[in-house]
Amino acid sequence: MADAAETTGLNRFSYEVQLLCTNIKKQLESYILILIIIGLAALGMAWMPAFTKATKISYSIVYVAAGAVLFATAGNYLPLPDPISENAITVRLTEMIVIISLMGSGLKIDRPFSLKHWRVPLRLMSISMILSIAGVTAIAYYGLGFGLAAAALLGAVLAPTDPVLAADVQVGAPMEGDRSHTNMALTAEAGMNDGTAFPFTWLAIMLANGELAADGWGGWLQYELFYKLAAGVAIGYLLGKALGWLFFKLPAEVAGAKIRDGFVAVCATLLVYGVTEAAHGYGFISVFVCAVTMRGMERHHKMHKALHEFTDQIERLLLCIVLLLFGGSLVSGLLDELDGMLVAAGLFFVFVLRPVIGVVSLWGTQLHFKEKLAIGFFGIKGIGSFYYLAFALAQTTFQGTGKLWALTAFTVLLSIIVHGLTATSIMKKLEVRFKEQITPSDRKQQVNK
Repeated sequence: MADAAETTGLNRFSYEVQLLCTNIKKQLESYILILIIIGLAALGMAWMPAFTKATKISYSIVYVAAGAVLFATAGNYLPLPDPISENAITVRLTEMIVIISLMGSGLKIDRPFSLKHWRVPLRLMSISMILSIAGVTAIAYYGLGFGLAAAALLGAVLAPTDPVLAADVQVGAPMEGDRSHTNMALTAEAGMNDGTAFPFTWLAIMLANGELAADGWGGWLQYELFYKLAAGVAIGYLLGKALGWLFFKLPAEVAGAKIRDGFVAVCATLLVYGVTEAAHGYGFISVFVCAVTMRGMERHHKMHKALHEFTDQIERLLLCIVLLLFGGSLVSGLLDELDGMLVAAGLFFVFVLRPVIGVVSLWGTQLHFKEKLAIGFFGIKGIGSFYYLAFALAQTTFQGTGKLWALTAFTVLLSIIVHGLTATSIMKKLEVRFKEQITPSDRKQQVNK
């Protein structure tokens, strides 16, 4: 009896060891496959700018489609790309790509900051942003049946213009000059409103937790809106000045302090974001303010191009991974709760709400109506929307999580397809049509100021 029991125990132990070895082998095989996929995807990204220029099709469409095909055919050998169950990973991955994109966006804007030169993006950041949040919230609450907290969250998620996927409508590299007022407005808007959407994300979180009912609006206004925004702007400006001195002023005085490596832009991004978040400010707005501040110091310095080029390369490397995962999530159940009402809402947000609000918010400016319409239409949704949604869901529980993700994913997919097929050609036509508004003397004045 003892021998039989011992034999049974050994057999069970042997079975467990074999099972463990099989699982390890599968994980290793999956890991190797992931390395191959990332390598191929990143390698392909090197040719994507040329592809977009030749075909007028955004490479975002290509990578989302590739991700969908990949996970539909080889999904059994890969981890499930589910942003809901893997919320923590979703938050950190999207957070990283957004802050790097914000640094790159700020560095490539040639136009110096002033209320006059930035009046259009400032209107988009304030008037358009608030109206968009209010509009989406009202539609979600009254038309789609979302609770007030979930509706407010959806407003904060879908209102901002994404800095990551908006490359086709933004300005070029530093010192190339603004191609048009439209490019500059969309670049600056994407940089600013990804930070200013945060107070409204926290508003939704506080509504879900019942904190507004207990404490009133005072806490949100004083802390989430005023303090965190002010802290983000102040820290970004101060660190931007300090880093600008370190990168541009000090090397001119001390030969051994010269910096040639563009990777310091990513170092600056992480430093500024970390310090601001530690001070309980909004790191997104701080990174963009820091970049604009550094760009304003020694505006002609060739180091700006090196800084921008490195951030652009890291951004595209991360972007190819995120887009593949997004494509995979679309065929893995993320859209399961999508229905006709949600589809209609997504279409309305992209084709009606944002364009109309964009034009209204620019009323009274000297821009041509076609420019206003283009700025309104190209309120591209993307990775930032995923970040805000995942961040809020990590803080508390919202009703209708599946529907929130389904509508957000559909709206981003719609934006990628529609804007990805039209951005290059429309922006080129606008550049040709309104190029007289940005004359060579204007460009020189923008750069020199």
